[in-house]
Amino acid sequence: MAEGYGYGKTILFGEHFVVYGLPAIASALGNKTTAVVEDAGKYELVDDRPATPQYKKEKYEEQVESNKLIFDACKVDVEKTPLKITLAGDLYAASGVGASAASAAAIARALNDHFQLGYDDKRINEVAYEGEKGYHGKPSGIDNTAAVYGGLIWFVKNLEGGANTMERLKMPEPTEIVLGNTGLTSSTKEVVGDVRANREAEPEKYKKIFDEYSEIVKSAREALTSGGLKAVGELMNRNHNLLQEITVSCKELDFLVELALDNGAYGAKLTGTGRGGLMQALTPGKELQDKVAAAMEKEGFTTFKTRIGV
Repeated sequence: MAEGYGYGKTILFGEHFVVYGLPAIASALGNKTTAVVEDAGKYELVDDRPATPQYKKEKYEEQVESNKLIFDACKVDVEKTPLKITLAGDLYAASGVGASAASAAAIARALNDHFQLGYDDKRINEVAYEGEKGYHGKPSGIDNTAAVYGGLIWFVKNLEGGANTMERLKMPEPTEIVLGNTGLTSSTKEVVGDVRANREAEPEKYKKIFDEYSEIVKSAREALTSGGLKAVGELMNRNHNLLQEITVSCKELDFLVELALDNGAYGAKLTGTGRGGLMQALTPGKELQDKVAAAMEKEGFTTFKTRIGV
């Protein structure tokens, strides 16, 4: 029997802008998915992760494909050596938190331990990336890298099709955030397509927005690595304003962002695709985190309290 883990993640800066070759910053979350692998009479997958209603059902086919790719990468034949894999942990499986990458990393680590494959983190990351293909076709690599290594990641997509730039960054210490869930879902493909169409229709407006974002993300890198959390919060607010301008926010996200700021959050913005899904509020210290989460819950929204920079 062997156990592995993978961290969840959030995108702190750069959703949508990353598509056009601008940098993004992601952080691992202080919550993990765990995988326990043990010998069994026949292959079995038990998914005990806490999850959004319907999440596991909707992702089941992709999960089966992901596991097959992981087994192939590890040269494990579950027909010949049947295994029982149990997924659990305190990462809430939902869109936007890198749940698929966390489970892929956890399974890769557990298989490595169970079969004594001798993989280092670099190889675990490669296996987790293979697993991500089951969910995303052509993944960026940012989710699995956060899932395996933790910490902060500076990510730049290579628009020429070569290797993407990924650099690990470090915060002086982890800090608390609140994720607020609008309860709405949106199609990433559709939202990204709308941004592209708007950019083509108004190139000058979008150039100005993209230039401003470039300055924000450079400043955010400096503020995060030096522990300037007040500055990080202000930059999150500015990033959210730009996301509003490119039409990827919605009234529910804006309501939660304003609510968080009214209750003392250092900064707040949507995270992920937008037009629904999740937002995040920077709430250093347990007391502030609890206060902001309680304000959201009072309005009927579900929240997820965690930490970044772990």
